[in-house]
Amino acid sequence: MDVFGHILNGFNVAILPINLWYTFLGCFMGTIIGILPGIGPAAGIGLLIPITFGMDPTSALIMMAGIYYGAMYGGSTTSILINTPGEASSVMTALDGYQMAKNGRAGAALAVSAIGSFLAGTFGIVALTLLAVPLAAIALKFGPAEYFCLMLFALAAVSSLTGKSAAKGVISTVLGLMVATIGIDLQSGQPRYTMGVPELQDGVGFLVVVVGMFAIGEVFSNLEEHIKGKAEVIRLSGRLWLTREEWRRSVMPIVRGGLIGFFKGVLPGAGATIATMLSYTVEKRISKTPEKFGTGMIEGVAGPEAANNAATCGAMVPLLTLGIPGSGATAVLMGAFIMYGIQPGPLLFEKRPDLVWGLVDSMYIGNLMLLILNLPLIGIFVRILYIPTGILLSLILAISAIGVYSINGNTLELQMALMFGIVGYVFRKIDIPLAPMVLALVLGGIMEQSFRQAMTISGADPKVFVGSGICITLLVLAVVMVLLPVVLPRLRAMKAGPEDLDS
Repeated sequence: MDVFGHILNGFNVAILPINLWYTFLGCFMGTIIGILPGIGPAAGIGLLIPITFGMDPTSALIMMAGIYYGAMYGGSTTSILINTPGEASSVMTALDGYQMAKNGRAGAALAVSAIGSFLAGTFGIVALTLLAVPLAAIALKFGPAEYFCLMLFALAAVSSLTGKSAAKGVISTVLGLMVATIGIDLQSGQPRYTMGVPELQDGVGFLVVVVGMFAIGEVFSNLEEHIKGKAEVIRLSGRLWLTREEWRRSVMPIVRGGLIGFFKGVLPGAGATIATMLSYTVEKRISKTPEKFGTGMIEGVAGPEAANNAATCGAMVPLLTLGIPGSGATAVLMGAFIMYGIQPGPLLFEKRPDLVWGLVDSMYIGNLMLLILNLPLIGIFVRILYIPTGILLSLILAISAIGVYSINGNTLELQMALMFGIVGYVFRKIDIPLAPMVLALVLGGIMEQSFRQAMTISGADPKVFVGSGICITLLVLAVVMVLLPVVLPRLRAMKAGPEDLDS
């Protein structure tokens, strides 16, 4: 009953006119930031922190939280329409979302993205309200060894994204891990694989790779088709809204994605990225037609988008209850807390319940605002597809270049994006999947650091990776994920008959 009273008091804070205005402002700016590749929620919050000086801390934090989940909400738009993920967590949406757009169902893809984000986001906020404290205690049990096993499991799950050839998927994953090792070694402080280029000491930025391989690589492919006279003109078919069948196929992926996203988001690290990947993997595994994923399956949009936004709420759990940021954006949010003289952690709920519950309850309102903001814009967004090919390709290149250059103002990163664009084009020609490389790049650094920390703590004893129930469970799941693509076809063939098995 005490918690219930705090929740009601939180709504009293959240519905103050000034806080409603800042909630709307944060959601609106977050949506724009999400649509523009290159900025992202962490950079967006960081850029806007200076303008909050002198504001009431509760109002300022409500606005910055709105930017955070608003950016995650809006990140699907460019992934679906122009195959340009601006964040790692949007990569999975691009796999089937862009294909849906090419099939004329861009409106349905944007609609299911908005609805799935709203429903899973609302579930995530309810779970955050009720389960924050007990879940934080579970998150504390994850040490370096557990995180390494979790990353290993995540990379094993990438096997579902490898297409027809597992070997090509492994090549893509290994290349991503190799790129992730470029830069300063955090343990020894020595530069690795930088070839004497000072700009590479910070490593290869995620956005450089993803914009190059997805956006610029797509431009090269479309340009080739245009020159050959085979370019597809993307046109809408049917209504902009979901059909009854599309809605039926989307409900359970949204439910599963919401559950996966929230509980993965609670664990500090690349929560939303792994959550979307696991959601996509689950939907493909349980589908009766897994071979159709990557051709425009609405389940491949609904599940990852739900997981993405639920993970946003999950990442707030360790921030508010333990003072541990669960993602890059929550790390910036934590800096804002400290700037206002507020230390996130267990005592925050006792010392500043008005701020905590006002912030949490503002997320309910903000989530509804995002739905109201985004649904009417679907008809406007899909008009992008009617832009002539030459103009659209030039526009994609311009957006990509601005996004990459705006991070560090570095022309070398533009050149690297062009190089990865060529790599992405070649990968498409020889049918090597792009997603495993991008996801391995995102997870590689965390995985390496967790491995080395675990080995240092244990005195180089590899038994540390089987020293807890969590590690053993994750390793078993990783093995299962690797074996499933090999075993399932054999089992289906045996069930179908000996003739199929021989063939």
